[in-house]
Amino acid sequence: MKGLKLYAILYLIFLYAPIFLLPLFAFNSSTIIAFPLQSFTTQWFSALADIPEMHKAVLNSLRIAATSAVLATSFGIFAAMASTRYRFPAQKGLMGFIMLPLVLPEIIVAVSLLVVIVNAGFSTGAWSVIAGHTLICTPFAIAILQSAFASLDPALEEAAFDLGETPASTFRLVTLPLVMPGIISALLISFTISMDEFIIAFFLTGADPTLPVYLFSMLRFPKLLPAVMALGTLLVLASVVLLTIAEYFRRRGIKRAGAKDTGGFL
Repeated sequence: MKGLKLYAILYLIFLYAPIFLLPLFAFNSSTIIAFPLQSFTTQWFSALADIPEMHKAVLNSLRIAATSAVLATSFGIFAAMASTRYRFPAQKGLMGFIMLPLVLPEIIVAVSLLVVIVNAGFSTGAWSVIAGHTLICTPFAIAILQSAFASLDPALEEAAFDLGETPASTFRLVTLPLVMPGIISALLISFTISMDEFIIAFFLTGADPTLPVYLFSMLRFPKLLPAVMALGTLLVLASVVLLTIAEYFRRRGIKRAGAKDTGGFL
């Protein structure tokens, strides 16, 4: 048992040590990313305001992430509702096929999409990155929303039908409000995944790179590395905040439905 605890502690240190090093070097006055540290400074955070190309990359990533999150969550609602509320031929096989991007290497997905786009005669750009991010975010949205729909009592919808509501109005007035915490959670998780994703964006981006692609290009310039560390610190903080909010809404939805919590993101 002691060996298992030691392994868990070492694993967590190995996993999170690079994240804890980000703010150390971001607030270090030296341009060299190495120990020993010199003096405390916030100049690298101020320097972020003087890099207009980075601002464009941030706005491009925000647009792509927001669009991908909305599309992935919309598709996830339909798929999760169909898999939990209805029975149809080859249901498990179809759902397994939809969830396949979860286990496929992203580089395979990226190269496959690039080949399809090029052979179809289209050019890459923001739309192709959105398509790729929607593809990989949809399974995550489905996994979250399946839990939300599964914990929803079907008797509530049946009661609405008995009171004269149509399927559309029942979904809008009964089902949608009850699964809204799961929808918000799926949106936030999809947004975070899209913002952080690099491989698909690297292959499919056009003239306007996303933020991860732009940061990768900045690694060629050693003097800009501290600014990269500063931006990375801000991104980690934003990701933690989004994941915390998503987990809050996930737990709120489960508590609201009176279901058993089987684990979450945090």
